[in-house]
Amino acid sequence: MTAAGWRPKLVALDIDGTLLKWVEGVGTTYEQVSPPVYDAVHRVLDAGVHVVLASGRSPYGMNRVADLLDLHPGVGERLWVVASNGAVVFRYPPLEVVHEETFDAAPAVAAILEQRPGALVAVEERGVGYRVNRPFPEGELTGESKIAEVADLVAVPVSRVIIRDPEATADDFVALAERLGLQGTDYVVGWTAWLDLAPVGVNKASGLAHVAHELGVDAADVLAIGDGRNDIEMLRWAGRGVAMGQSIEVVQEAADAVTATVYDEGAAVELDRWFRQDAR
Repeated sequence: MTAAGWRPKLVALDIDGTLLKWVEGVGTTYEQVSPPVYDAVHRVLDAGVHVVLASGRSPYGMNRVADLLDLHPGVGERLWVVASNGAVVFRYPPLEVVHEETFDAAPAVAAILEQRPGALVAVEERGVGYRVNRPFPEGELTGESKIAEVADLVAVPVSRVIIRDPEATADDFVALAERLGLQGTDYVVGWTAWLDLAPVGVNKASGLAHVAHELGVDAADVLAIGDGRNDIEMLRWAGRGVAMGQSIEVVQEAADAVTATVYDEGAAVELDRWFRQDAR
């Protein structure tokens, strides 16, 4: 619960399913920001409040969204962005990574492939795209994809690994991750059979905590909006965590409130509670 008179000093926004609408039946979103969301985000900026994008996307896939939103602070200022589910924090423009967490993903990847030998594996290649063991479904990864052997993909510490199995479901991956335990690794399952592996303790909340510290903002003064399992820690950490209306039950339970769906401009609805049109 937020106190009477509370107003956020930092707004953290997930991208896919929060700012951008999902393409029905496909694990991708339209690269279009609706006018209501665009206007609501700019009312936040006009109020002098920090806006931070926080996504499971790689840095390469987030720059374009920052550009779509015209998130270009004033002279001498740059946007703070939390990428790769918190493993990478960068400033933009230009893109400058200021914090990165890495881990040895080889044991976890081997354990998963033993159970799902046909799974696709990808690791981020900063500023370019991804290195993959085989091509992913079209539109699911941003940037270039370069083919490599799995052993080469995880030969050195990485910030994030994606496991994808088009023949499985999200529930299959939830059960698989719980069954394996994945010692020394944190994980989050996406909307489809998509599993993100990350360093232990690294998530959007940890990435945002780094940014909030740099900006001198307390977690209690943060408004966070998201829709996926990878938003749960962020929603719990923020002073006000808001789940999108289409979120699954476990995400809504982690939030302080639930707004409208992404198709009904839920992010704009929530932002308008604190930054109304008549306040411009």
